[in-house]
Amino acid sequence: MVNLPNALTISRLLAIAPLMYLLLADFPNHYQLAALVFVVFSLTDTMDGQLARRTKTVSDLGKFLDPLADKLFVLSVLIVLVQEELVAAWVVVVIFARELLITLVRTVAASQGRALPAAPLGKTKTVAQVAAIVLLILQRPYPLLGLAAMVVLGLALLLTLSSGIDYLYRWRGVISAVVFRGPASAPAPSGGAPGAESPVDPMARELGELLRDGSVTVSVAESCTGGLLGALITDHPGASAYFLGGVVAYSDKAKRDELGVSAAVLAKSGAVSAPAAEAMATGVRERFGSALAAAITGVAGPASDGSTKPVGLTYIAIASPAGVASHEYRFSGDRWSNRRQAAGEALRLLIEAVRTLGSAGSVKTA
Repeated sequence: MVNLPNALTISRLLAIAPLMYLLLADFPNHYQLAALVFVVFSLTDTMDGQLARRTKTVSDLGKFLDPLADKLFVLSVLIVLVQEELVAAWVVVVIFARELLITLVRTVAASQGRALPAAPLGKTKTVAQVAAIVLLILQRPYPLLGLAAMVVLGLALLLTLSSGIDYLYRWRGVISAVVFRGPASAPAPSGGAPGAESPVDPMARELGELLRDGSVTVSVAESCTGGLLGALITDHPGASAYFLGGVVAYSDKAKRDELGVSAAVLAKSGAVSAPAAEAMATGVRERFGSALAAAITGVAGPASDGSTKPVGLTYIAIASPAGVASHEYRFSGDRWSNRRQAAGEALRLLIEAVRTLGSAGSVKTA
């Protein structure tokens, strides 16, 4: 079923042909009109996602069409600009190569049962690309914009490359699962009924390989993820050697009673805050006596928690012998995607913490 957000996404695809005509036509102000059309339909890229989340109409069709429409819309305009000698062909190659590579990574992740979100830097890249394209179009009728167009285009290319590198680094576990592990990344036995199988998350596998000797132990405290992090960790065979346990503390009362989060922290900062996440991590580490502990608290959606905090706002804290530190995230997916991203980031932070402990050469429990 095509809802309003999907209709906005489809409108970008339908706008490609008229936009290309306007760029190639020869009548007064056709470049100005093309720039206006490009800006208007670029705005739908922001509107469709926000509207889908606000009206709870996020759909599989929208998830498929949105990135496809974005890439075709931008690349088709760039190709015409190359033909009009307004931009060099190598610029389009760089942008296309980055998008193709990210699409391949997402495809591999989907085959592993994971949905990879766009990174914040990627959204900044998109804004820069849109601004650069508008200036490139307008430099023909307004030659004075040529220098500004080149400067913004250079910034857009820098963000294109850096956001691509950042994305690949964030999800390096997805790539390594295929490049280095091959068949080993296939579904592995879970801890459920005999014969049951569950695909082991590549980062959970990496964490397990780092901790398999049991010298470093882990515990978790979860709120919005509801036990998902613990489930991912224990999907890996042999997790009992290093995973001591976890606490799912969904209510404020549970956070106080089970994890020792003070009423003052909850009253002043709220359950979804850096102080709350840090207190949760410290509390679960002390409770289980583990070397490391991870805590997650956030607003998964689809609606906010009654406060002014937005859907997707998440705090993840890691407690270790060196102390406790928290990290803020702003996820932009649906409820399941936000929870899954939070658990994935927690795994990544745990991996980094284990490596830090290994470099320090000293492991102590609480």
